[in-house]
Amino acid sequence: MTTSALPGDRAGWRPRMVALDVDGTLVDRDGVLAAPMADAIARVVAAGVPVVLATGRSWHSTIDLVDQLGLPAGPTVCSNGAVIVSYPPQEIVQAITFDPREVIERVEAFAPGTLIAVEEIGRGYRLNDHFPEGDLTGELVVQSAEELSALPVTRVILRDPRRSVDDFITLASHLGLQGVTYFVGWSAWLDIAPEGVNKATALAQVAADLGVAAEDVLAAGDGRNDIEMLQWAGRGIALPEAPPEVQAVADAVSLPFAEGGLVPELLRWFG
Repeated sequence: MTTSALPGDRAGWRPRMVALDVDGTLVDRDGVLAAPMADAIARVVAAGVPVVLATGRSWHSTIDLVDQLGLPAGPTVCSNGAVIVSYPPQEIVQAITFDPREVIERVEAFAPGTLIAVEEIGRGYRLNDHFPEGDLTGELVVQSAEELSALPVTRVILRDPRRSVDDFITLASHLGLQGVTYFVGWSAWLDIAPEGVNKATALAQVAADLGVAAEDVLAAGDGRNDIEMLQWAGRGIALPEAPPEVQAVADAVSLPFAEGGLVPELLRWFG
């Protein structure tokens, strides 16, 4: 693991909140949670430190992992920060929406054939056509572009298996939209969120509610949608599988995921 100075060079620093990306950080690409990671999370929980999942997943795709981890009642950040859910019992604390009409119109004009989906919190998605198997979960309802545009949404997902990640980075810049935030995924996948909304903005609200300062937060992630979170947290850890721009903003880089990933970092503070 690459080492770095503790936040603020303060002797005795220890995380008072742990914020974790899910896919590629907490679980593998098949969604499997390894026993050493589960044990490390249990140690954090046993220490009385809140563990907050911060994911691009929808809530309905995250709840089973929250249950599997046995997390105590508290907040989860979903949909790249647009949605905050307190659970259990389930309560949608925040759902920031925007008008998807301009996004959808521009995508159809600039990149016809792109798969488009909009999220229905806690249920599934409305989409213009079927996504590749396994991409989306929950209730999937195929609708016209006009129907997808009719209501405010927490996010729009763009997907095209025929295109590369670089193609989607180009697509994001060519859309030239105002009033939204982009997150380019590992595959030809683009999440579009309300303007100024990201994992860090949601975590800042969560931390404030818990009485925790940003400098006392340990955060970890491996995707472009984790950049703001890693910059915001007092100690940000990137996985070595993360793109270079993600590693560049981190305070340290963990072991490779297959070699334990974040586990030694967590045990450093909660061993």
